[in-house]
Amino acid sequence: MSIDINNFADLKLNSWIVKQCDSIGLKKPTPIQVNCIPRILSGEDCIGCAKTGSGKTLAFALPILQKLCEDPYGIFALVLTPTRELAFQIADQFAVIGKAINIKKSVIVGGMDMMVQGKELAKHPHIVVATPGRLADHLESCDTFSLRKIKFLVLDEADRLLSGHFDEQIRTIFQALPKQKQSLFFSATITDALDQVRQVSPNKIYMWESKDDSGVATVEQLKQHYVLTSNESRDAYLVEVVRTFRNTNEHGSIMIFTDTCKNCQLLCMTLNEVGFTNVALHAMIKQRERLSALSKFKSNLVKIIIATDVASRGLDIPTVELVINHTIPNIPKEYIHRVGRTARAGRGGIAISLVSPYDIKLIHAIEATIGTKLTEYKIDDNEVVTIFTQISVTKREAEIKLDETDFYERKLINERKKMILSGKDPDEEEKKFARKLKKHRRLLKKTNLDTRENSWIG
Repeated sequence: MSIDINNFADLKLNSWIVKQCDSIGLKKPTPIQVNCIPRILSGEDCIGCAKTGSGKTLAFALPILQKLCEDPYGIFALVLTPTRELAFQIADQFAVIGKAINIKKSVIVGGMDMMVQGKELAKHPHIVVATPGRLADHLESCDTFSLRKIKFLVLDEADRLLSGHFDEQIRTIFQALPKQKQSLFFSATITDALDQVRQVSPNKIYMWESKDDSGVATVEQLKQHYVLTSNESRDAYLVEVVRTFRNTNEHGSIMIFTDTCKNCQLLCMTLNEVGFTNVALHAMIKQRERLSALSKFKSNLVKIIIATDVASRGLDIPTVELVINHTIPNIPKEYIHRVGRTARAGRGGIAISLVSPYDIKLIHAIEATIGTKLTEYKIDDNEVVTIFTQISVTKREAEIKLDETDFYERKLINERKKMILSGKDPDEEEKKFARKLKKHRRLLKKTNLDTRENSWIG
């Protein structure tokens, strides 16, 4: 836009919205807000793409709230997002800005009581923020609410939502929507699917993508490093990286990303045992516990969180100063989302990736995608040698403790639910499930016996 925009009032937003923004310390709109808000207010469909931490949520929330106050009814807007935690965060931002007009919002995600959610939807809240799976479940199982009159549909983290993982649920939801609506797509990365949306849309779509002269896909304030390790010593190197960082930054918050729920839980238990208090965030934890863990981390009660990629999308935690990739993601764009949890809104941050010989190709692909090279982060290899045995033994003890819980049984139950939902025969899946459970219990019994034998021999 050619006109200089110095504050939110220049975007033709209502005075009450400008006042609410000011009350939470927002003085000047970001480029994505400057470019997208006027287009949305004028009624255009929009695709907005900008680096993480650039203010994408308010780029759609502010114009939606302005239009809502002009014609208040429910359900006015539907926001879809790929993860539960992000859904709660988006709803919170709507609530903070929309407080002045007594906005009613509802978060519809898995892991929460469906009956309670059904009652909320029946009251026609102004804003519904949902994950596709749970909203599709409601649409298929009850008729106490309707999405036929919504004015706005928002796909946040649209690249993930349109990647193929949610196709069936998205199809169910889209069948329940009106033809006349304003569609908004926001993401940190443009994908072929988003480009295709622009091409096949019956309406003209305004598309805005942030550009900078550096050609780097991550923010300038982010320092990106690697630490060379072997697979066997990865956990010891992780602990040493945390220790080294803590020597110069005693209070900075740390996010550690790993690949599986099991690894996440084991690392959580191991680091807690060796003196680094932390919380875990992964799909095998109950939703209320996930929200509690995130709340403790956001409020700085706990300085370290260990997570799978459920936490890599959109979560805005300003105090994160270090992101560690315990494992390297297979898809370069997931790396961008992970490291985007730090160096947000102009602040500085560090990202450190633990790289084994098996990860070299992945790192090269990531460097090609982000347009910059990772530099080595120096740590003392002698210290790693010193702590290696302690960390290995502690993690093995954590595995034994995890075996004694119902962690694996819950995982198998979740797997069975997915199979049944995908249309497979429940009775046949029940037999397979029973065989798997029997096999696991047999292995668990053998592992415990072997452990006792080793302790007797020792």
